[in-house]
Amino acid sequence: MKRSILTLALLCAAAPVAAQNAPAPYSVAENGRGYGTLQGAVDAIGEGTGTILIAPGIRRDCAVQGAGRITYRAAMPGRAIFDGGICEGKATLVLRGQAASVDGLIFQNLAVPDGNGAGIRLEHGDLSVANSYFRDSEEGILTADDPGAAIRIDKSTFSNLGRCDRDLSCAHSIYVGDYGALTITRSRFQRGSGGHYVKSIARRIAVTDSSFDDTRGRATNYMIDLPKGATGVIEGNVFVQGRDKENYSAFIAVAAEGREHPSTGLAVRNNDARVGPGIDRSSVFLADWSGDRLQLGANRLGPKLKPFERR
Repeated sequence: MKRSILTLALLCAAAPVAAQNAPAPYSVAENGRGYGTLQGAVDAIGEGTGTILIAPGIRRDCAVQGAGRITYRAAMPGRAIFDGGICEGKATLVLRGQAASVDGLIFQNLAVPDGNGAGIRLEHGDLSVANSYFRDSEEGILTADDPGAAIRIDKSTFSNLGRCDRDLSCAHSIYVGDYGALTITRSRFQRGSGGHYVKSIARRIAVTDSSFDDTRGRATNYMIDLPKGATGVIEGNVFVQGRDKENYSAFIAVAAEGREHPSTGLAVRNNDARVGPGIDRSSVFLADWSGDRLQLGANRLGPKLKPFERR
């Protein structure tokens, strides 16, 4: 009996030690220290440059980066999931430092009262996103204006995002403000739930080698909307328009809200676009309100898809 009591006492005493020795969910590569919260790791880097390694797991956490250059990297890509955590009523990551990089993370189930709950809210600085997944939320990435900065997205997926309801302004899979440049490569957009897949006011855009699968979309609009105009290139992408559209009049729209940026030389070429199987309606691949001289190259278009229309 005494031995059993002694054993139980030792186990109880050891339990807090084991908990204390559990690996921290976040660690800063440069100082080797672990942190219990994402904000703690961000604050440790402060105005410097650093990498936060994020352990596998599902966490309702968020952080605000107000300075520095920070990389947010999954220790195991695709296994670090941010689920529903919102800072400042905006997003999981609210970024207004010099620069940020996001690699291998999943953002999901994000909603806020104003209808713009996002994985990333970018308010200032450069942003690079790679190997990441944004899903089942009001918005994937939403930005403010920073004409001197650039955004790059590579090998990432945006699924079941966007909304146009509740008498609120629409949300989109990606909505970029007046940035210097937006580059999207080797990425996938699918199952939109409202709004546009890519809406960008950036002055220069490049969307290449990506796919837009709208066949399971709901009440969606344009696949690429450049509402104020832009220069750059849209090349090597695959577009399939689905049945359930709020606006099926065009796949790509240029300067539909006014000509603030020049679009002369915007190249749209080597894309594959069509309406989904069993859908009997016409649409326009590229609709232009700018009046600028666009460069519409050779594209592979399905039946009832008009290549270009000036509006």
